[in-house]
Amino acid sequence: MKDWKGINYKVIIRVIGFLLVIEGIFMLTGLPFSLYYCEGECFSLLYSGLITMFAGGLLWFSTRKHPKNIGKKEGYVIVSVSWIVISLFGTLPFLFSGAIPNFTNAFFETMSGFTTTGATILTDIESLPKGILFWRSMTQWIGGMGIIVFTVALLPILGIGGMQLYTAEMPGVTKDKLHPRITATAKRLWGIYVLFTVLETVLLMFGGMNLFNALCHTFGTVATGGFSPNNLSIATFSPYIQYVIIVFMILAGTNFTLHYFALHGRFRKVWQSEEFRYFIYLILAGTLIITLALTFSKDGMTFEQAFRSSFFQVVSIITTTGFITDNYLNWPGIVWFLLFLMMFVGGMAGSTGGGIKVLRQLLLLKNSLLELKRLIHPQAIIPVRMNGKVVSQDIIFKVMAFFLIYISFFIFGSIVMSLIGLDVSSAVGASAATLGNIGPGIGMVGPEDNYNFIPYSGKWVLSFLMLVGRLELFTVLILFSPAFWKK
Repeated sequence: MKDWKGINYKVIIRVIGFLLVIEGIFMLTGLPFSLYYCEGECFSLLYSGLITMFAGGLLWFSTRKHPKNIGKKEGYVIVSVSWIVISLFGTLPFLFSGAIPNFTNAFFETMSGFTTTGATILTDIESLPKGILFWRSMTQWIGGMGIIVFTVALLPILGIGGMQLYTAEMPGVTKDKLHPRITATAKRLWGIYVLFTVLETVLLMFGGMNLFNALCHTFGTVATGGFSPNNLSIATFSPYIQYVIIVFMILAGTNFTLHYFALHGRFRKVWQSEEFRYFIYLILAGTLIITLALTFSKDGMTFEQAFRSSFFQVVSIITTTGFITDNYLNWPGIVWFLLFLMMFVGGMAGSTGGGIKVLRQLLLLKNSLLELKRLIHPQAIIPVRMNGKVVSQDIIFKVMAFFLIYISFFIFGSIVMSLIGLDVSSAVGASAATLGNIGPGIGMVGPEDNYNFIPYSGKWVLSFLMLVGRLELFTVLILFSPAFWKK
Protein backbone atom coordinates (compact mmCIF):
# COMPACT_ATOMS: atom_id res chain seq x y z
CA MET A 1 0.00 0.00 0.00
CA LYS A 2 1.38 3.40 -1.00
CA ASP A 3 1.17 6.23 1.50
CA TRP A 4 1.84 9.55 -0.23
CA LYS A 5 2.35 10.47 -3.89
CA GLY A 6 2.67 6.77 -4.61
CA ILE A 7 5.62 6.45 -2.23
CA ASN A 8 5.78 4.09 0.73
CA TYR A 9 7.50 6.53 3.08
CA LYS A 10 7.36 4.16 6.03
CA VAL A 11 9.72 1.69 4.39
CA ILE A 12 12.02 4.65 3.75
CA ILE A 13 11.95 5.48 7.46
CA ARG A 14 12.56 1.82 8.29
CA VAL A 15 15.67 1.52 6.12
CA ILE A 16 17.11 4.85 7.26
CA GLY A 17 16.58 3.71 10.84
CA PHE A 18 18.57 0.57 10.14
CA LEU A 19 21.31 2.68 8.52
CA LEU A 20 21.54 4.82 11.65
CA VAL A 21 21.92 1.73 13.83
CA ILE A 22 24.84 0.62 11.64
CA GLU A 23 26.36 4.11 11.80
CA GLY A 24 26.07 4.17 15.59
CA ILE A 25 27.90 0.86 15.85
CA PHE A 26 30.71 2.17 13.64
CA MET A 27 31.01 5.26 15.85
CA LEU A 28 31.95 3.04 18.76
CA THR A 29 34.93 1.57 16.88
CA GLY A 30 37.00 4.60 17.85
CA LEU A 31 36.63 3.88 21.59
CA PRO A 32 39.62 1.47 21.83
CA PHE A 33 41.95 4.16 20.45
CA SER A 34 40.53 6.75 22.84
CA LEU A 35 41.16 4.44 25.79
CA TYR A 36 44.61 3.39 24.57
CA TYR A 37 45.80 6.97 24.10
CA CYS A 38 44.16 8.01 27.42
CA GLU A 39 42.04 10.71 25.81
CA GLY A 40 39.03 12.31 27.38
CA GLU A 41 36.70 12.35 24.41
CA CYS A 42 35.71 8.67 24.64
CA PHE A 43 32.41 9.65 26.23
CA SER A 44 31.61 11.87 23.24
CA LEU A 45 32.03 8.85 20.94
CA LEU A 46 30.02 6.69 23.31
CA TYR A 47 27.20 9.21 23.64
CA SER A 48 27.15 9.85 19.90
CA GLY A 49 26.97 6.15 19.10
CA LEU A 50 24.22 5.49 21.62
CA ILE A 51 22.15 8.48 20.47
CA THR A 52 22.49 7.45 16.83
CA MET A 53 21.59 3.83 17.53
CA PHE A 54 18.64 4.88 19.70
CA ALA A 55 17.29 7.22 17.01
CA GLY A 56 17.75 4.55 14.36
CA GLY A 57 16.18 1.86 16.51
CA LEU A 58 13.20 4.10 17.21
CA LEU A 59 12.62 4.70 13.50
CA TRP A 60 13.01 1.03 12.70
CA PHE A 61 10.78 -0.17 15.55
CA SER A 62 7.99 2.32 14.80
CA THR A 63 7.66 1.04 11.20
CA ARG A 64 8.30 -2.66 11.72
CA LYS A 65 4.72 -3.73 10.87
CA HIS A 66 4.37 -1.74 7.67
CA PRO A 67 4.78 -2.97 4.04
CA LYS A 68 8.42 -3.67 3.19
CA ASN A 69 8.57 -3.51 -0.60
CA ILE A 70 11.06 -1.01 -2.00
CA GLY A 71 10.15 0.38 -5.40
CA LYS A 72 12.23 2.57 -7.69
CA LYS A 73 10.93 5.78 -6.12
CA GLU A 74 11.65 4.57 -2.60
CA GLY A 75 15.14 3.55 -3.68
CA TYR A 76 16.03 7.01 -4.96
CA VAL A 77 14.61 8.75 -1.90
CA ILE A 78 16.41 6.41 0.52
CA VAL A 79 19.79 6.84 -1.14
CA SER A 80 19.62 10.63 -1.36
CA VAL A 81 18.06 11.26 2.04
CA SER A 82 20.19 8.68 3.86
CA TRP A 83 23.46 10.40 2.93
CA ILE A 84 22.12 13.63 4.45
CA VAL A 85 20.77 11.92 7.57
CA ILE A 86 23.92 9.90 8.32
CA SER A 87 26.00 13.04 7.78
CA LEU A 88 23.82 14.95 10.26
CA PHE A 89 24.28 12.29 12.92
CA GLY A 90 27.93 11.88 11.91
CA THR A 91 28.61 15.39 13.18
CA LEU A 92 27.84 14.38 16.79
CA PRO A 93 31.35 13.13 17.73
CA PHE A 94 32.89 16.36 16.40
CA LEU A 95 30.37 18.54 18.22
CA PHE A 96 30.31 16.66 21.54
CA SER A 97 34.11 16.46 21.75
CA GLY A 98 34.59 20.09 20.78
CA ALA A 99 36.96 19.06 17.97
CA ILE A 100 34.75 20.99 15.52
CA PRO A 101 32.34 23.04 17.67
CA ASN A 102 30.63 24.78 14.73
CA PHE A 103 27.77 22.79 13.16
CA THR A 104 28.35 23.99 9.57
CA ASN A 105 32.03 23.05 9.76
CA ALA A 106 31.21 19.71 11.38
CA PHE A 107 28.64 18.91 8.68
CA PHE A 108 31.06 19.91 5.92
CA GLU A 109 33.77 17.64 7.37
CA THR A 110 31.34 14.75 7.82
CA MET A 111 29.80 15.07 4.36
CA SER A 112 33.32 15.26 2.95
CA GLY A 113 34.11 11.99 4.70
CA PHE A 114 31.00 10.04 3.72
CA THR A 115 31.23 11.22 0.10
CA THR A 116 34.97 10.30 0.13
CA THR A 117 35.88 13.84 -0.93
CA GLY A 118 38.62 14.50 1.61
CA ALA A 119 38.13 18.29 1.68
CA THR A 120 38.79 19.50 5.23
CA ILE A 121 38.27 22.61 7.32
CA LEU A 122 40.85 21.52 9.93
CA THR A 123 44.00 23.61 10.24
CA ASP A 124 45.82 21.39 12.76
CA ILE A 125 44.66 17.83 12.24
CA GLU A 126 47.21 16.24 14.57
CA SER A 127 45.86 18.20 17.56
CA LEU A 128 42.57 16.28 17.47
CA PRO A 129 42.03 13.24 19.72
CA LYS A 130 42.85 9.91 18.11
CA GLY A 131 39.33 8.55 18.61
CA ILE A 132 37.83 11.49 16.73
CA LEU A 133 40.39 11.17 13.93
CA PHE A 134 39.57 7.47 13.68
CA TRP A 135 35.87 8.27 13.28
CA ARG A 136 36.79 10.91 10.69
CA SER A 137 38.64 8.26 8.67
CA MET A 138 35.91 5.70 9.28
CA THR A 139 33.35 7.94 7.56
CA GLN A 140 35.35 7.53 4.36
CA TRP A 141 35.56 3.76 4.68
CA ILE A 142 31.79 3.53 5.18
CA GLY A 143 31.09 5.81 2.23
CA GLY A 144 33.70 4.27 -0.06
CA MET A 145 31.84 1.18 -1.14
CA GLY A 146 28.61 2.88 -0.19
CA ILE A 147 26.74 2.27 3.02
CA ILE A 148 23.71 1.52 0.85
CA VAL A 149 25.48 -1.40 -0.84
CA PHE A 150 26.50 -2.57 2.63
CA THR A 151 22.88 -2.36 3.74
CA VAL A 152 21.70 -4.22 0.65
CA ALA A 153 23.81 -7.15 1.82
CA LEU A 154 22.02 -7.04 5.19
CA LEU A 155 18.48 -6.14 4.08
CA PRO A 156 17.30 -9.77 4.20
CA ILE A 157 17.53 -9.39 7.98
CA LEU A 158 14.73 -6.84 7.66
CA GLY A 159 12.87 -8.86 5.08
CA ILE A 160 13.42 -6.14 2.48
CA GLY A 161 14.64 -6.60 -1.10
CA GLY A 162 17.51 -4.38 -2.12
CA MET A 163 17.63 -4.24 -5.93
CA GLN A 164 16.23 -0.71 -6.15
CA LEU A 165 18.73 0.53 -3.57
CA TYR A 166 21.62 -1.01 -5.48
CA THR A 167 20.38 0.55 -8.73
CA ALA A 168 20.12 3.99 -7.15
CA GLU A 169 23.44 3.78 -5.31
CA MET A 170 25.40 2.65 -8.38
CA PRO A 171 23.83 4.61 -11.26
CA GLY A 172 26.77 4.26 -13.64
CA VAL A 173 26.70 3.14 -17.26
CA THR A 174 26.98 -0.52 -16.31
CA LYS A 175 26.14 -2.37 -13.14
CA ASP A 176 27.68 -5.82 -13.44
CA LYS A 177 26.18 -8.37 -11.10
CA LEU A 178 28.48 -11.06 -9.83
CA HIS A 179 25.58 -13.21 -8.72
CA PRO A 180 21.90 -13.46 -9.75
CA ARG A 181 20.91 -12.40 -6.22
CA ILE A 182 21.68 -8.74 -5.58
CA THR A 183 22.50 -9.35 -1.91
CA ALA A 184 25.12 -11.91 -2.93
CA THR A 185 26.64 -9.36 -5.31
CA ALA A 186 26.83 -6.78 -2.52
CA LYS A 187 28.45 -9.28 -0.17
CA ARG A 188 31.10 -10.18 -2.75
CA LEU A 189 31.88 -6.51 -3.35
CA TRP A 190 32.24 -5.85 0.36
CA GLY A 191 34.31 -9.00 0.77
CA ILE A 192 36.83 -7.67 -1.75
CA TYR A 193 36.71 -4.26 -0.06
CA VAL A 194 37.51 -5.77 3.34
CA LEU A 195 40.27 -7.93 1.83
CA PHE A 196 42.00 -4.86 0.38
CA THR A 197 41.60 -3.09 3.71
CA VAL A 198 43.32 -5.90 5.60
CA LEU A 199 46.11 -6.30 3.02
CA GLU A 200 46.99 -2.60 2.91
CA THR A 201 46.89 -2.26 6.69
CA VAL A 202 49.37 -5.13 7.07
CA LEU A 203 51.69 -3.76 4.36
CA LEU A 204 51.67 -0.27 5.87
CA MET A 205 52.47 -1.66 9.32
CA PHE A 206 55.30 -3.64 7.74
CA GLY A 207 56.64 -0.29 6.52
CA GLY A 208 56.74 1.17 10.03
CA MET A 209 53.28 2.66 10.57
CA ASN A 210 51.52 1.93 13.86
CA LEU A 211 48.06 0.34 13.78
CA PHE A 212 46.23 3.65 14.14
CA ASN A 213 48.01 5.35 11.24
CA ALA A 214 47.86 2.23 9.10
CA LEU A 215 44.09 1.88 9.53
CA CYS A 216 43.36 5.58 8.97
CA HIS A 217 45.45 5.76 5.81
CA THR A 218 44.04 2.46 4.57
CA PHE A 219 40.49 3.76 5.04
CA GLY A 220 41.42 6.86 3.05
CA THR A 221 43.05 4.79 0.30
CA VAL A 222 40.60 1.96 -0.41
CA ALA A 223 37.71 4.43 -0.20
CA THR A 224 39.59 6.96 -2.40
CA GLY A 225 38.83 9.46 0.35
CA GLY A 226 42.13 11.14 1.14
CA PHE A 227 41.65 12.05 4.82
CA SER A 228 44.95 11.66 6.67
CA PRO A 229 45.49 12.03 10.45
CA ASN A 230 48.72 13.90 9.62
CA ASN A 231 48.99 17.59 8.73
CA LEU A 232 51.34 16.83 5.81
CA SER A 233 49.28 13.90 4.49
CA ILE A 234 51.67 11.28 3.01
CA ALA A 235 54.64 13.61 2.45
CA THR A 236 56.59 12.55 5.56
CA PHE A 237 56.37 8.81 4.97
CA SER A 238 58.95 6.56 3.32
CA PRO A 239 59.04 5.77 -0.41
CA TYR A 240 57.93 2.21 0.42
CA ILE A 241 54.73 3.46 2.07
CA GLN A 242 54.08 5.88 -0.77
CA TYR A 243 54.39 3.07 -3.36
CA VAL A 244 52.08 0.83 -1.32
CA ILE A 245 49.46 3.56 -1.24
CA ILE A 246 49.89 4.15 -4.98
CA VAL A 247 49.15 0.48 -5.69
CA PHE A 248 46.03 0.43 -3.53
CA MET A 249 44.78 3.74 -4.93
CA ILE A 250 44.92 2.13 -8.38
CA LEU A 251 43.10 -0.94 -7.06
CA ALA A 252 40.45 1.25 -5.43
CA GLY A 253 39.99 3.22 -8.65
CA THR A 254 39.46 0.01 -10.64
CA ASN A 255 36.07 -1.59 -11.25
CA PHE A 256 35.56 -4.05 -8.39
CA THR A 257 34.01 -6.55 -10.78
CA LEU A 258 37.44 -6.87 -12.43
CA HIS A 259 38.97 -7.59 -9.01
CA TYR A 260 36.50 -10.43 -8.63
CA PHE A 261 37.60 -11.86 -11.97
CA ALA A 262 41.29 -11.43 -11.07
CA LEU A 263 40.87 -13.17 -7.72
CA HIS A 264 39.38 -16.10 -9.61
CA GLY A 265 42.30 -16.24 -12.04
CA ARG A 266 40.45 -14.73 -15.00
CA PHE A 267 43.19 -12.21 -15.83
CA ARG A 268 42.48 -12.23 -19.55
CA LYS A 269 38.98 -10.92 -18.88
CA VAL A 270 40.50 -8.08 -16.85
CA TRP A 271 42.83 -6.97 -19.65
CA GLN A 272 40.04 -7.33 -22.23
CA SER A 273 38.30 -4.41 -20.54
CA GLU A 274 38.86 -1.34 -22.73
CA GLU A 275 38.07 0.92 -19.81
CA PHE A 276 40.77 -0.72 -17.68
CA ARG A 277 43.39 -0.38 -20.42
CA TYR A 278 42.44 3.26 -21.00
CA PHE A 279 42.63 3.86 -17.22
CA ILE A 280 46.15 2.39 -17.01
CA TYR A 281 47.40 4.11 -20.16
CA LEU A 282 46.09 7.45 -18.90
CA ILE A 283 47.96 7.05 -15.61
CA LEU A 284 51.19 6.02 -17.35
CA ALA A 285 51.02 8.84 -19.89
CA GLY A 286 50.34 11.48 -17.25
CA THR A 287 53.12 10.13 -15.05
CA LEU A 288 55.64 10.11 -17.90
CA ILE A 289 54.88 13.67 -19.02
CA ILE A 290 55.02 15.12 -15.49
CA THR A 291 58.12 13.11 -14.55
CA LEU A 292 60.01 14.53 -17.51
CA ALA A 293 58.79 18.04 -16.74
CA LEU A 294 59.90 17.79 -13.10
CA THR A 295 63.22 16.18 -13.98
CA PHE A 296 64.18 19.13 -16.16
CA SER A 297 62.71 21.87 -13.97
CA LYS A 298 63.15 20.95 -10.28
CA ASP A 299 66.61 21.51 -8.86
CA GLY A 300 67.89 18.77 -6.59
CA MET A 301 65.14 16.27 -7.50
CA THR A 302 66.42 12.89 -8.67
CA PHE A 303 64.67 10.97 -11.42
CA GLU A 304 63.25 8.51 -8.87
CA GLN A 305 61.87 11.34 -6.73
CA ALA A 306 60.36 13.03 -9.78
CA PHE A 307 58.84 9.72 -10.91
CA ARG A 308 57.46 8.89 -7.45
CA SER A 309 55.98 12.36 -6.92
CA SER A 310 54.45 12.38 -10.41
CA PHE A 311 53.13 8.83 -10.16
CA PHE A 312 51.61 9.48 -6.74
CA GLN A 313 49.87 12.72 -7.65
CA VAL A 314 48.58 11.48 -11.01
CA VAL A 315 47.07 8.37 -9.41
CA SER A 316 45.75 10.36 -6.44
CA ILE A 317 43.97 12.88 -8.68
CA ILE A 318 42.62 10.47 -11.31
CA THR A 319 41.26 8.06 -8.69
CA THR A 320 39.87 11.11 -6.77
CA THR A 321 41.70 10.04 -3.60
CA GLY A 322 43.35 13.37 -2.84
CA PHE A 323 46.38 12.28 -0.82
CA ILE A 324 49.43 14.47 -1.41
CA THR A 325 53.20 14.04 -1.18
CA ASP A 326 54.15 17.42 -2.65
CA ASN A 327 52.58 20.80 -3.33
CA TYR A 328 51.91 20.46 -7.04
CA LEU A 329 51.07 24.18 -7.25
CA ASN A 330 54.81 24.80 -6.87
CA TRP A 331 55.46 22.72 -9.98
CA PRO A 332 55.59 24.33 -13.46
CA GLY A 333 52.25 25.86 -14.45
CA ILE A 334 51.65 23.43 -17.30
CA VAL A 335 52.09 20.52 -14.87
CA TRP A 336 49.56 21.56 -12.26
CA PHE A 337 47.17 22.64 -15.01
CA LEU A 338 47.44 19.10 -16.42
CA LEU A 339 46.63 17.72 -12.96
CA PHE A 340 43.65 20.08 -12.81
CA LEU A 341 42.33 18.62 -16.07
CA MET A 342 42.74 15.14 -14.57
CA MET A 343 40.25 16.14 -11.86
CA PHE A 344 37.53 15.70 -14.49
CA VAL A 345 38.49 12.10 -15.28
CA GLY A 346 37.59 10.07 -12.20
CA GLY A 347 38.05 6.39 -11.49
CA MET A 348 36.53 3.47 -13.36
CA ALA A 349 32.81 2.76 -13.25
CA GLY A 350 32.12 0.36 -10.39
CA SER A 351 35.06 1.64 -8.32
CA THR A 352 35.06 3.68 -5.12
CA GLY A 353 36.36 6.68 -7.09
CA GLY A 354 34.27 9.73 -7.95
CA GLY A 355 34.36 12.08 -10.91
CA ILE A 356 32.90 11.66 -14.38
CA LYS A 357 34.38 8.14 -14.62
CA VAL A 358 36.77 6.73 -17.22
CA LEU A 359 34.04 4.75 -18.99
CA ARG A 360 32.03 7.87 -19.76
CA GLN A 361 35.17 9.64 -20.98
CA LEU A 362 35.96 6.73 -23.30
CA LEU A 363 32.42 6.54 -24.68
CA LEU A 364 32.41 10.28 -25.36
CA LEU A 365 35.76 10.00 -27.13
CA LYS A 366 34.66 7.05 -29.24
CA ASN A 367 31.37 8.70 -30.18
CA SER A 368 33.11 11.96 -31.12
CA LEU A 369 35.59 10.17 -33.40
CA LEU A 370 32.83 8.12 -35.00
CA GLU A 371 30.80 11.26 -35.61
CA LEU A 372 33.49 12.37 -38.05
CA LYS A 373 33.02 9.12 -40.01
CA ARG A 374 29.25 9.59 -39.95
CA LEU A 375 29.66 13.04 -41.49
CA ILE A 376 31.69 11.54 -44.32
CA HIS A 377 29.34 8.56 -44.73
CA PRO A 378 25.91 9.89 -43.68
CA GLN A 379 24.08 6.75 -44.86
CA ALA A 380 26.31 4.35 -42.93
CA ILE A 381 25.32 2.92 -39.58
CA ILE A 382 28.42 3.11 -37.41
CA PRO A 383 27.65 2.18 -33.80
CA VAL A 384 29.89 2.77 -30.79
CA ARG A 385 31.41 -0.45 -29.51
CA MET A 386 32.82 -1.22 -26.09
CA ASN A 387 34.64 -4.48 -25.44
CA GLY A 388 33.42 -5.72 -28.81
CA LYS A 389 29.75 -5.07 -28.01
CA VAL A 390 27.51 -2.42 -29.49
CA VAL A 391 26.61 0.36 -27.07
CA SER A 392 23.02 1.48 -27.50
CA GLN A 393 22.33 5.04 -28.57
CA ASP A 394 20.25 5.45 -25.41
CA ILE A 395 23.35 4.95 -23.27
CA ILE A 396 25.34 7.40 -25.42
CA PHE A 397 22.61 10.01 -24.92
CA LYS A 398 22.66 9.43 -21.15
CA VAL A 399 26.44 9.81 -21.07
CA MET A 400 26.24 13.04 -23.04
CA ALA A 401 23.51 14.33 -20.74
CA PHE A 402 25.57 13.41 -17.68
CA PHE A 403 28.61 15.22 -19.04
CA LEU A 404 26.59 18.34 -19.86
CA ILE A 405 24.94 18.42 -16.42
CA TYR A 406 28.29 17.75 -14.71
CA ILE A 407 29.94 20.69 -16.46
CA SER A 408 26.88 22.83 -15.69
CA PHE A 409 27.23 22.06 -11.99
CA PHE A 410 30.94 22.83 -12.17
CA ILE A 411 30.21 26.21 -13.75
CA PHE A 412 27.41 26.88 -11.26
CA GLY A 413 29.70 26.09 -8.31
CA SER A 414 32.50 28.24 -9.73
CA ILE A 415 30.18 31.23 -10.23
CA VAL A 416 28.64 30.93 -6.75
CA MET A 417 32.03 30.63 -5.07
CA SER A 418 33.23 33.69 -6.99
CA LEU A 419 30.17 35.66 -5.91
CA ILE A 420 30.83 34.95 -2.23
CA GLY A 421 34.35 36.34 -2.46
CA LEU A 422 36.79 33.67 -3.72
CA ASP A 423 39.25 34.53 -6.44
CA VAL A 424 38.64 32.82 -9.79
CA SER A 425 41.36 30.19 -9.34
CA SER A 426 40.12 29.18 -5.87
CA ALA A 427 36.47 29.20 -6.96
CA VAL A 428 37.18 26.95 -9.92
CA GLY A 429 39.42 24.70 -7.83
CA ALA A 430 36.90 24.32 -5.00
CA SER A 431 34.07 23.53 -7.41
CA ALA A 432 36.05 20.92 -9.36
CA ALA A 433 37.53 19.31 -6.24
CA THR A 434 34.24 18.91 -4.38
CA LEU A 435 32.07 17.91 -7.34
CA GLY A 436 34.69 15.34 -8.34
CA ASN A 437 35.09 14.16 -4.71
CA ILE A 438 38.83 14.85 -4.84
CA GLY A 439 39.54 17.21 -1.91
CA PRO A 440 42.56 19.38 -2.72
CA GLY A 441 42.14 21.70 -5.69
CA ILE A 442 43.97 24.77 -6.90
CA GLY A 443 44.28 28.32 -5.62
CA MET A 444 43.53 28.81 -1.92
CA VAL A 445 42.18 25.24 -1.64
CA GLY A 446 45.41 23.67 -2.90
CA PRO A 447 47.36 20.76 -1.40
CA GLU A 448 48.79 22.74 1.53
CA ASP A 449 45.59 24.65 2.30
CA ASN A 450 42.08 23.82 3.49
CA TYR A 451 38.48 24.99 3.23
CA ASN A 452 38.21 26.67 6.63
CA PHE A 453 38.34 30.22 5.21
CA ILE A 454 35.29 29.72 3.00
CA PRO A 455 32.11 31.44 4.29
CA TYR A 456 29.40 29.22 5.75
CA SER A 457 27.14 29.75 2.73
CA GLY A 458 29.93 28.51 0.48
CA LYS A 459 30.46 25.41 2.62
CA TRP A 460 26.80 24.45 2.24
CA VAL A 461 27.05 24.88 -1.53
CA LEU A 462 30.20 22.75 -1.64
CA SER A 463 28.56 20.13 0.60
CA PHE A 464 25.75 19.90 -1.95
CA LEU A 465 28.29 19.50 -4.76
CA MET A 466 29.96 16.67 -2.82
CA LEU A 467 26.62 14.90 -2.48
CA VAL A 468 25.52 15.18 -6.11
CA GLY A 469 29.03 14.25 -7.25
CA ARG A 470 29.11 11.15 -5.05
CA LEU A 471 25.65 10.00 -6.17
CA GLU A 472 26.42 10.85 -9.81
CA LEU A 473 23.91 13.67 -10.30
CA PHE A 474 20.80 11.85 -11.51
CA THR A 475 20.05 10.12 -8.20
CA VAL A 476 19.72 13.49 -6.48
CA LEU A 477 18.37 15.56 -9.37
CA ILE A 478 15.50 13.18 -10.04
CA LEU A 479 14.03 14.20 -6.68
CA PHE A 480 13.66 17.76 -8.00
CA SER A 481 11.62 16.59 -10.97
CA PRO A 482 7.85 17.25 -10.64
CA ALA A 483 7.18 14.02 -12.53
CA PHE A 484 8.89 12.01 -9.81
CA TRP A 485 6.32 13.11 -7.22
CA LYS A 486 3.31 12.34 -9.37
CA LYS A 487 1.40 9.16 -8.62
